[in-house]
Amino acid sequence: MKKSLKQVIVVRKELEMGKGKLATEVAHASFGAARLADEKTVKKWEGFAKKIVLKVESQKELKDIYKEAKKGKLPCFLVKDAGLTQLKSGTVTAVGIGPAEEKKIDKITGKLKLL
Repeated sequence: MKKSLKQVIVVRKELEMGKGKLATEVAHASFGAARLADEKTVKKWEGFAKKIVLKVESQKELKDIYKEAKKGKLPCFLVKDAGLTQLKSGTVTAVGIGPAEEKKIDKITGKLKLL
């Protein structure tokens, strides 16, 4: 059976970022996590490029998800804002997980709601 691949980006909803800022943070998370995945996985995933954007309500929730992804040895990237526009420098805004096997990501993010 063929393994289904995807990438999940989780963002902090309570930060109430503008739409452009939110899109930028999601892009940073997606690119950062994809860079950490092995090349073979990225090549397989590129053809389908399944990406899901989910939300959490706090920095603690986001960091817990990041820790679980690291513990599960999934490619993951924690985004910390540079502080040039809407947010204070170092604000943790998002995490990208994958591309990786869908089942493994769902164990960590499966109960989260879509953004």
